[in-house]
Amino acid sequence: MTRTLELLFILDPLDGLKAYKDSSIAMMRAAAARGHTVWTTQRGALAWRDGAVRTRALPIRLHHDQWGQTPLIGSESKSMGSDPIDPRWYAPADVEQVVSLADFDAVLMRQDPPFDFEYVTATWLLEDAAQAGARVFNNPRAIRDHSEKLAITEFPQFMATSLVARDAVDIQAFIDELGDVILKPLDGMGGSQIFRVRKDDPNRNVIIETLTQEGARTIMAQRYLPQIAEGDKRVLLIGGEVVPFALARIPQAGETRGNLAAGGRGVAMPLTAREREIADYLAPILWARGLLIVGLDLIGGHLTEINVTSPTCMVEIAAQQGFDVAGLVIDKLEQACA
Repeated sequence: MTRTLELLFILDPLDGLKAYKDSSIAMMRAAAARGHTVWTTQRGALAWRDGAVRTRALPIRLHHDQWGQTPLIGSESKSMGSDPIDPRWYAPADVEQVVSLADFDAVLMRQDPPFDFEYVTATWLLEDAAQAGARVFNNPRAIRDHSEKLAITEFPQFMATSLVARDAVDIQAFIDELGDVILKPLDGMGGSQIFRVRKDDPNRNVIIETLTQEGARTIMAQRYLPQIAEGDKRVLLIGGEVVPFALARIPQAGETRGNLAAGGRGVAMPLTAREREIADYLAPILWARGLLIVGLDLIGGHLTEINVTSPTCMVEIAAQQGFDVAGLVIDKLEQACA
């Protein structure tokens, strides 16, 4: 029988999480259902003193419902735009306590980007905690070393034609050569600041100037893949194991971006042979680096991103295909902590 684990999740503020779709909540529910103790904290509470990294942590009880769906009732429901928020998905199990990260069986870094200097600082603190004996997932050094946009350059055999540059001359030449490209910053998320630029686009100069901040910021350019109409596929790797279903984020009519945050529609479907080939190749490599949860993004069988900060889409895959991704995460944590 698996022993009871003490698990700490580093999250965004709890009352802002969307229980009906949040992958971290799904993982916490899966852990609690097996009797493990779930603690939560925020990145800003991390502190180092006298050789130890500590944090103010809150133990919580999880309110369960299948696939993380929590019903909203009458005036108790709230909304943020079109997204429901239900603060009743958890309750404090005790008072907040100051605890060393090394006292937990596992620490999961699940805060969303931006990947700014404060995020980098958190990875340094988490690395100190790991050196003191804490098990931290994803591995903080691996998070820091894997730019979610640039990490794909290690695997050019799976990429579409791409360019990483900040000089407008190079970017303009790339657009002239390919005729239809995607331009995006290296630190964006959720489809933010992604532009489709054609050779004859009258705004191409100002788009390049804006994205590169007049040549001061490096960006990525990629050949436009018309298969985006079939979806920007999210493929999850959990502890070196490939989830057999992808979530295709399908753009709205007239939209280039499939990101759910940009209004895309999520449809879970079995992996294609090409998607499985890429995922099978990358899974053991990334798991060996301590990356427990990885989200590959693929369009038309081409690798476009490797997401390692807080990959999502677990709830949608579970709800549509019945594959318990969050449960698989807890399986892998139990094995790692055995």
